[in-house]
Amino acid sequence: MSKALSVDLRERVVAAVAAGTSCRAAAARFGVSSSSAV
Repeated sequence: MSKALSVDLRERVVAAVAAGTSCRAAAARFGVSSSSAV
């Protein structure tokens, strides 16, 4: 089973997507799966 993402990492991914970055690009930037960024 995979490890849960920290709250800080979740907030940074959400902020990146809200700023206009695609979900896939944000996932690659922060090293998480694309499904986590959606």
